[in-house]
Amino acid sequence: MKTLLLFRHGKSDWQASYGQDHDRPLKKRGRTAAARMGRLLAEAGEVPERIVTSSALRARQTLEAAARAGGWTAPVQVSRALYEASPETVLDVVRAAPDEARSLMLVGHEPTWSALVRLLIGGGSVRFPTAAIARIDLDVTAWSDAAAGRGTLIWFLIPRFFE
Repeated sequence: MKTLLLFRHGKSDWQASYGQDHDRPLKKRGRTAAARMGRLLAEAGEVPERIVTSSALRARQTLEAAARAGGWTAPVQVSRALYEASPETVLDVVRAAPDEARSLMLVGHEPTWSALVRLLIGGGSVRFPTAAIARIDLDVTAWSDAAAGRGTLIWFLIPRFFE
């Protein structure tokens, strides 16, 4: 069994000065929500063993706020592949994870996260608000075996529930 945590970036600042969408930063509200989720995971004993984050600034800032608040020390990989990715591309990132890690967190974007959850659990409807986290348990022993329909949605946490 492998545990996949999908973390959507926090609320971004559309009014900030930035060149490309990739460089759009978080709003203060986004940093606060990310920190809240980082502490929550730490308190629940759900800290990931490995993390891959989108290279987009808002995703990296989300991870930084959550990790700092939760005291996470997992190795982090920054991946351009998670920015504007298809669910299949994200699944390739999952399949490349080292098998010694039982849990993997991906920090990224909508609409990909909702589509990936549907793919992994074999259907349903999920919509990720900003800074939400989903835990999916994959019925695999190796990350390389991750595939459509092999997952079970265990929980789905939305920051506003913990304000």
